[in-house]
Amino acid sequence: MIHLDSPDDPRLVDYTGLTDVALRRVREPAEGLFIAESSQVIRRALRAGHRPRSLLTAPRWLPDLTDVLTACEEAGAQVFVAEEPVLEAITGFHVHRGAIASMHRPALVAVADLLRDARTVVVLEDIVDHTNTGAIFRSAAGLGVDAVLVTPRCADPLYRRSVRVSMGTVFQVPWTRIEPWPAGIDQLKDAGFYVAALALSDDSVPLQDFAARRPDKLALMLGTEGDGLTPASVAAADTVVRIPMHGGVDSLNVAAASAVAFWALGTDATTPPPA
Repeated sequence: MIHLDSPDDPRLVDYTGLTDVALRRVREPAEGLFIAESSQVIRRALRAGHRPRSLLTAPRWLPDLTDVLTACEEAGAQVFVAEEPVLEAITGFHVHRGAIASMHRPALVAVADLLRDARTVVVLEDIVDHTNTGAIFRSAAGLGVDAVLVTPRCADPLYRRSVRVSMGTVFQVPWTRIEPWPAGIDQLKDAGFYVAALALSDDSVPLQDFAARRPDKLALMLGTEGDGLTPASVAAADTVVRIPMHGGVDSLNVAAASAVAFWALGTDATTPPPA
């Protein structure tokens, strides 16, 4: 355990510039790390098998982190302890969730491997908002999605805000990047998936009608905030699905829409009750 009195320590490089989104989204994948923020999220990462590089916390949180400290010791990860003003000087924000950990970033799995045993797959096309990405992963975990595919321009699911909003559920839903895109749609079809686009179009099918006859293997595409799915992706889909709306509202935020669609297309909603 290393006690710090100053933020100027080269061993803390993993925790510098945490508020610079543009820098961190490039730097973290390149350096093979991601940041887990809060004791709950760190514990979920550890339970999912992720290995810590180091831990940063304040003295007052140590009694509540005994299991986390043990995991760090077993992994050979350094534990840095500093008073909260020093933590804020290091990270650029007030650390009030117990601890921050730098974790080893796992290698991405092949798309084919991710699809092999999946029945319901979600594709996030160019969703750049980390809050929406995290919220979608939380819904995916809670509503029975087997895997998530993210396109090349989509936000990093392991960026700390995505991880935090997902409450660490990003660690339990298998995911990887699919590229090139939208050419990758052919890979989904070749693997036996029926590809549905959640979008507004003149020939779209109401979600409840589609759910009543959902294909066994389904890939559901969700588009970016504002513009939605690209025309090329919509054109390549086997069908277009919409959530019926009322009150002059044409659509929901992508995170809210994902939760509605996941529930409607999930086993709980589509499996008839026993006779």
